[in-house]
Amino acid sequence: MNDYLLSTALGVLEGLTEFLPVSSTAHLRIAEALMGLDLGSGFWKMFAIVIQIGAILALPLYFWGRIGEFVRSFPAGRRGNRTVWNHPLSITLIAFVCTAGPAFLLHKVIGRNLERLSLIGWALVLGGVIMWIVDVVFADNSRTASMDDMSLTQGVWIGLCQILSAVFPGTSRSMSTIAAGQLAGMSRQAALEFSFFLSMPTMAAAVGYDLFHSLRHHMGDEAGDTVAMNGHNWALLALGTVVSFIVAYAVVAWFMDWVKKRGFVPFAVYRIAAGAALLYWVMHNRVH
Repeated sequence: MNDYLLSTALGVLEGLTEFLPVSSTAHLRIAEALMGLDLGSGFWKMFAIVIQIGAILALPLYFWGRIGEFVRSFPAGRRGNRTVWNHPLSITLIAFVCTAGPAFLLHKVIGRNLERLSLIGWALVLGGVIMWIVDVVFADNSRTASMDDMSLTQGVWIGLCQILSAVFPGTSRSMSTIAAGQLAGMSRQAALEFSFFLSMPTMAAAVGYDLFHSLRHHMGDEAGDTVAMNGHNWALLALGTVVSFIVAYAVVAWFMDWVKKRGFVPFAVYRIAAGAALLYWVMHNRVH
């Protein structure tokens, strides 16, 4: 495939799947296997990291007004009933800390061992089943209608549940936080909004860490895989990042509207179908 077509396709895939509860990691690994790519080394490893920056930037742009509300109301909140500890911005930061430390330690130990396609397939299926059950059972039992009403306990719980997505590729950061939020008594819209807010520091930290190690690797700390950046490679990075940003922004806007009316069950069904198809393909082609 032409490099520019590949860059565009991967940008679209990243933008489509990063914030939907279907796992961007799973879809990139599936694309890698089906298209015979190697996104784990060389230029394309760095490319797969960099294009996530485009998706990340879509969030603060889309939620700019909401972020401004939170900043202006800190620490008392819009209703004057918040403190420095349970303001939505504080809860987001505390939830991030609950995720970051354990996820970093576990990721260092496990590495890429759990990125096998068979395990990703099972993660897609099991995550879909969990999301389906949670959305059906807890949809009408929400007591927290928006992030303004969240408790610190809910934030800590969601942050801890997000660790699953770092440890088990295919689980999905969005799926973990949304299902955890609903289990904690949050409405669909509140759980989704907090999932997006928590994604901002979490993704920024994860991408920053991965990019630092990738750049250090390519600059020669590990001989034999140094990537020479030229005009062609810079153009591919720019194209993939811009495409990822545009698609991710559209997906976030669409997803927020969709959830108000329809919920998460269609995504659970998709996860189960995609996971089952992946497991079937892995079994019949004897790949890992």
